[in-house]
Amino acid sequence: MTPDSILMDAEMAMEKALDYLKNELRGLRTGRASTALVEYIKVDYYGSPTDLKSLASISVPEPSQILIKPFDAGAMNEIRKAIETSDLGLNPMADGKQIRINIPALSGDRRKQLVAHAKKVGEEAKVTLRNARRDANKHADNLSKQPGTNYPEDEIETLKSEIQDLLKKHEGVADTLVEDKSKEILTV
Repeated sequence: MTPDSILMDAEMAMEKALDYLKNELRGLRTGRASTALVEYIKVDYYGSPTDLKSLASISVPEPSQILIKPFDAGAMNEIRKAIETSDLGLNPMADGKQIRINIPALSGDRRKQLVAHAKKVGEEAKVTLRNARRDANKHADNLSKQPGTNYPEDEIETLKSEIQDLLKKHEGVADTLVEDKSKEILTV
């Protein structure tokens, strides 16, 4: 491996961690309806866990309601069960060949729980970011041990400081994402 490839791999791993964090935060409930709230709920569809967005069209006809129209009417019960067992506190109601979910206003306690969950997800993302740094630092340390390569020690230290700078940048983005979502939960 070269120093550039180590840095690129670390950055890709960190970007993946941030993408995962963004998806998790999108699924956190605020006071208004959003399709992102239910898109990634896993539904047991013929023995295979499948994202809800792959099984149904999801829309928001009113600010406090989500409408789910399954592509396969036989999946309605499984979709309803998956929504009920998710940790969102939603109550889906079958309405003919579709499911309606009314989004109730959030209580103060529930808002605090959601903010705590957002912070927990943010911390998990930071752990993933730090693991990417650890792996990149291991690769950097192995550069000097590779036969046929002669990387000076100061070049390896420079690489490690670039990896650290990358970590700090991505941790800052993660903190901002969690902070913005927390404000949204508390104010909407």
